[in-house]
Amino acid sequence: MEYKVSVIIPIYKVEKFISRCAESLMAQTLEGVEYIFVNDATPDHSMEMLQNVLDSHPEKKVTIATHEINKGLPAARNTGLGLAQGEYIFHCDSDDFVEPDMLETLYCAAKEKEADIVWCDWYLSFEKNERYMKQPSFDTPEAALKAMLGGGMKYNVWNKLVKRSLYTDNHILFPAGYGMGEDMTMMCLFAYAKKVAYVPKAFYHYVKMNTSSYSQAHSTRYWEELKHNVTRTTEMLQAIYGSSLDQEIAFLKLEAKFPFLIIGDTKLYKLWKEWYPEANQYILRNKNISSRNRMLQWFAWKNQYWLVWLYYQLVCRVVYGILYR
Repeated sequence: MEYKVSVIIPIYKVEKFISRCAESLMAQTLEGVEYIFVNDATPDHSMEMLQNVLDSHPEKKVTIATHEINKGLPAARNTGLGLAQGEYIFHCDSDDFVEPDMLETLYCAAKEKEADIVWCDWYLSFEKNERYMKQPSFDTPEAALKAMLGGGMKYNVWNKLVKRSLYTDNHILFPAGYGMGEDMTMMCLFAYAKKVAYVPKAFYHYVKMNTSSYSQAHSTRYWEELKHNVTRTTEMLQAIYGSSLDQEIAFLKLEAKFPFLIIGDTKLYKLWKEWYPEANQYILRNKNISSRNRMLQWFAWKNQYWLVWLYYQLVCRVVYGILYR
């Protein structure tokens, strides 16, 4: 049987959140949905909490896949993709939750507009409040792709409904073993899409309270994974577009190494200089980022690291410390 939508939900250390996530998925108004939960060797009680919810919804089509060892978020997504039978794919992180009409609204928009990918707005959800995150609208996949590369649109996987054939026909998988920046895979999917659509409404609640799921500290491995995914993504795009996206690809590379300048560790300035030096000539061209950030990168390009350090001391530590203490 081919389902309308396959929902893929990786599970790892989410025992405080999985019940709400699963209940919101079981409440979807769209019929013809299959749910694929991937137990990525979670060491807590997440699976028991999930089963309690599933027991109350025996009518739903649910598959539970199990990894004997923890393989990471990209591998869990790939396991789900390998099992999926739906016309469209939707990824939901297991510490987040969705509105009941999300899948129905996105699926109907996809069918009406014959779109390969549909995206929507979303909520940034904290413990006591939420922030509405408006996304831009574009008529073509290439225009949306350029915006994602330049920072004008998020390339998150969880606010987008994607035709499964984009994955299968183009042999696109997530980068197993390289979790940081794995959602850049979405840009590769846009590169192969023919038609796209946007729904100007928020359905997805991205929760910023779980620090134990798939999050990582800024370790050496963190940066290695990020660089791997930037390089992987840009090479795939260059194979499709040639040099026509050189400027936008440079913007992505600059965004990837920008944290080296604002973390406060002067040893990272050396990495900023070593990473993607060919992108530096584009620093002042990206109008999607603030003039302050462009200026900071320009200082680094001109080896004025004392100004970068001064910025961190005055703005990141003093000003933000006063505003957010």
